[in-house]
Amino acid sequence: MRTHLRAARRTPRHPCPDRPAIRRPGSPDRARARRRPASGAYAPGVPPGGAAERLEHHQVPVYLGAVLAGGLLGVAAPGTESALEAAIVPVLGALLYVTFLAVPFTALHAAYADRRFLLAALGLNFLVVPVVAFALSRLAPGGPAVELGVLLVLLTPCIDYVVVFTRMAGGDHHRLLAAAPLLMLVQLALLPVLLWLFLGPGLADVVDPGPFVEAFALLIALPLALARATQSWAERSATGARTKAAADRTPVVLMAATLLVVVASQVPRVRGELGEVVGVVPLFVLFLVVMGVLGRALALRLRLAPPTGRALVFSGATRNSLVVLPLALALDDAYALTAAVVVTQTLVEIVGMVVYVRLVPRLLPDPPNAPRG
Repeated sequence: MRTHLRAARRTPRHPCPDRPAIRRPGSPDRARARRRPASGAYAPGVPPGGAAERLEHHQVPVYLGAVLAGGLLGVAAPGTESALEAAIVPVLGALLYVTFLAVPFTALHAAYADRRFLLAALGLNFLVVPVVAFALSRLAPGGPAVELGVLLVLLTPCIDYVVVFTRMAGGDHHRLLAAAPLLMLVQLALLPVLLWLFLGPGLADVVDPGPFVEAFALLIALPLALARATQSWAERSATGARTKAAADRTPVVLMAATLLVVVASQVPRVRGELGEVVGVVPLFVLFLVVMGVLGRALALRLRLAPPTGRALVFSGATRNSLVVLPLALALDDAYALTAAVVVTQTLVEIVGMVVYVRLVPRLLPDPPNAPRG
């Protein structure tokens, strides 16, 4: 009997193989989980302390650095704007693909049923924004070409990278993704009407549906389909799971690349027209300020949850400049400044969105007892 007891004492105690080991409250795994940041959780599969998490911690300086580098590249290499502009859609499409890859499609289906958010987004973008845009266009310096540029870009809500910025700010990007087809169709129908009301019948026919349809197909439908296919592959295959995990580590890098390419490709367009378009910069800054205030007020009025309210604010503030730019470039020589005005709004908005990512969560904070991470 004593021999058996001594043998039992010498035998190491292992957890039962059929039951998971119970970790104590002070275990390293829990400590690491507590240290993990709550905001900007782009890559749930990224181990703590990795390069992707460090980039995520410093994403705002990274994005500002990308904007600065893009500006320097655009000035130093003025002959490269065509090649850089051709890279915008592939780089932005890749960014949206990895963003959609983290979207649970059950949440996307639920977002379609949120009629209150859809109506709020439609009202903000097509009732409130036109009033603000028309008022700002009255203050625009220069002639009809500048006024047209201000209206053309401010009357069209963004349907692509707004999803990415909303997610960075902890907003409910599922709802924006669900609203994208509706926002595209309504702006396509209303833009000629609004231009006719504000500028007269001569400019209502500048709206070509081609760029809108192309942008939706390449930047929403295709990345979304590829993301859904990758999710299914990851559920069935170890290789697919590794591919998805690798993609989960790339959003910050891809966003920085997108900002660099967009800024570098557009700076040469406004460089020669700087004296004529510099006067619209305060108008576009004012638009971001006004729409931030109005979007927040509407979200509070409707008692939207903070993430949903943030999505509404971003929807009202971001514009479809990369989509309407081809429309501006197709105008005759009398409206040569219109494209420069649209590009100027793009540059102002990119910097503004980097600020929004930090500011909007403070304007619409989560409740103190909200789950983190």
